[in-house]
Amino acid sequence: MRAVILAGGKGVRLAPLTEVIPKPLVPIGGMPILEIVIRQLQAHGFRRITLAVGYLSDLIRAFFQDGSKWGVSIDYSYEETPLGTAGPLALIDGLEETFLVMNADVLTNIDYNKFLRYHRDHGGLATIGAFEREVKVDLGVIVPDGDGHIKDYVEKPTNTHLVSMGIYIFEPKVLDFIRYESFLDFPDLVRSLLDLGLPVCYYLFNGYWLDIGRHEDYDAATREFVCLKNTLISMT
Repeated sequence: MRAVILAGGKGVRLAPLTEVIPKPLVPIGGMPILEIVIRQLQAHGFRRITLAVGYLSDLIRAFFQDGSKWGVSIDYSYEETPLGTAGPLALIDGLEETFLVMNADVLTNIDYNKFLRYHRDHGGLATIGAFEREVKVDLGVIVPDGDGHIKDYVEKPTNTHLVSMGIYIFEPKVLDFIRYESFLDFPDLVRSLLDLGLPVCYYLFNGYWLDIGRHEDYDAATREFVCLKNTLISMT
């Protein structure tokens, strides 16, 4: 199966780190985030990877080149202007079979082969990797009754939400809903599929997952990678 890695964003939430290097090259334990992802994909049998790039793309290409160093074949798709998270897929040729799409800054020990089997078993046009994330509200929350009175008062509650991991498996039919060179984010694409009654599934994963989008996430990743290195990547 072919993998598409979205590596074109500016990573503004990680500034000033990303002012001089693209976010996929930000190091975790001395290794660029994107290299960790590529090593994982190679260990799970992926041999062809497309990097959808934009911001500081020359630096990404100079580092990864054709991918032969990691035992994979890497090609590149360039966006001249930002196209969102789903828009770049319309620029990529040859997506004629089931394919994986993921963000370049995801640190996880998901088994991609199990993910693929789940997708095929459930017959989805798209399957989204999902994770249960606890969100704590550091305030007292008022539960109103709708008539100016308080029905309940909860001090600093913790809510659990099912969130997207930034990892997807798509069937080629999904590309019919992405206009060429038009801006489109994944939430809008998914809503379009749902509005048409098309099957969109989710794969609940309960292992390790961290979306490295903020400085606190990056700090956590650098601390945890030392202990998790052997389970996250294949060093062979």
